[in-house]
Amino acid sequence: MAQKFAFTICSINYLAQAKILADSIRQTNPDYEFVIGLCDKIEGSGVDRSRLAGLNLLEVHTLGIDGFDEMTDRYDITELNTAVKPFYFNYFFNTRPDIERIIYFDPDIEIFDRLTGIEEGLDTHNIILTPHFYTPIFDKKTRTEQQMFVNGIYNLGFLAVKRSEETFKFLNWWMIKLKTECYMDIQNGMFVDQLYCNMVPLYYEGVKIDKYPGYNISYWNLHERTLSLENGKYQANGVPLVFYHYSGINISDPVNISRWQDRFDLNNRPDLVELFKSYRAKLKANGNEYLKTIRCFYLKPVPPAPSKSALKKFLTAVTFRIYLFFEKLPV
Repeated sequence: MAQKFAFTICSINYLAQAKILADSIRQTNPDYEFVIGLCDKIEGSGVDRSRLAGLNLLEVHTLGIDGFDEMTDRYDITELNTAVKPFYFNYFFNTRPDIERIIYFDPDIEIFDRLTGIEEGLDTHNIILTPHFYTPIFDKKTRTEQQMFVNGIYNLGFLAVKRSEETFKFLNWWMIKLKTECYMDIQNGMFVDQLYCNMVPLYYEGVKIDKYPGYNISYWNLHERTLSLENGKYQANGVPLVFYHYSGINISDPVNISRWQDRFDLNNRPDLVELFKSYRAKLKANGNEYLKTIRCFYLKPVPPAPSKSALKKFLTAVTFRIYLFFEKLPV
């Protein structure tokens, strides 16, 4: 029997979020194996090893990604965490013949119900994507439709695939792209791993764009979705909430929903108050304050600030060049 399997990716400083995700999967879907892909190194991190107890961690350097050292030099830590995503999918399929289907969740997601609908979607499809939203936005608050164009149609905090020829074609293409082109460079049409997936329904067969309102709820689709609590279980637009994505949550602001938008907060969305209160409490209980202090192994060093004398020399040189430029202008 094929093993049900899900994973996430994060660095040590995000393990409190990943712990909540792991616990929520264990409670709602105990038949799933769950792995945390660690885009970090435990050795030398200084992390209290007791904080890692019970976590199924797979450090990224053990995957044997061809050209990984160049990727760590090329990307900042956010870019690297997203660039390795298809390589994890590929690794699991290649090393685990018992895995037929894989679901990826961002670490700042919490699961509230069975993943049966996703499983059924993979019965007839190779790839499942969820759109950021599927109804129009008419106000001018952040984020507008135009602002979301640069982020991509689909949110890659979730992705489900099954073992198939089309899936391997997709993963091979995605790995090629993300090895050298996984930049946060909006001006040049790049939004890490996500923007490329606009093309997936065009390039590959058997792609499902899943509009179920209980999937991947976050700040980007709150204009079209409302939560309610019925018999102790959350409903989204009247159907069971399966997973919520706390993207951009500001831990220090008790009414914040996401720092990436100004459309909603907990004052005008009372349906989310208990959800966010619970999540913040779980972050605290899982050691978020401590874990976020651990510096990622792949985080690039901050260049030292120039000395006063070096800065003075630089400004003098720039001033002199400006003087020469104007001296050469015709009168």
